[in-house]
Amino acid sequence: MLAINGPDDVTVTDQQVNELPYASLYARINNGPRIFVVLGYNEQGQQKWVTQDKAMLVTAQGRLIKTVGLPDNLHQVSNLQHDPLTDTLHISPGARWTRIVQWTEHGEVRAATVSSSFQRGDDEVLEIAGNRIACRVWHEQARIDSSGREWENTFWIDNRSGEVVQAHQMLAADAFPVETTILKPARS
Repeated sequence: MLAINGPDDVTVTDQQVNELPYASLYARINNGPRIFVVLGYNEQGQQKWVTQDKAMLVTAQGRLIKTVGLPDNLHQVSNLQHDPLTDTLHISPGARWTRIVQWTEHGEVRAATVSSSFQRGDDEVLEIAGNRIACRVWHEQARIDSSGREWENTFWIDNRSGEVVQAHQMLAADAFPVETTILKPARS
């Protein structure tokens, strides 16, 4: 059965999350099983989340900006200081952002200029680790003009704190989805 369906999603109880001294999240990488990940480092505005098998997801303001140890990896994202997610509670509809992204795709290094615009979705209340969190939902329409590839990233932003508590993003151009849900946020 494991060979057909893959391993089961990991579930951690609310009590386990609250008792754990580390920031933590759930991640689903490339449509695989949900895994539990703890914060390895919180430095210079970046959170480095380390998996049990030593892969790493690096986020800034909830955006995936680098990965290490995956079959394909996101190497670099430029122009982060102009990412609308740097001020999550003041994103305006139609906000735009352009950056250069470098990644691997089937082991081949790729780079492209990505432009995106943000549109507000319907607000939602998420149930995370025993807490109800009212969230603003923002959809980011991303596009590589040179190839015409398009995709959507979605971010759930806590109305009170402005933290991205859940995100569905693409590691690379319309490929390799990464879903994250913050169970216990990183504190400075």
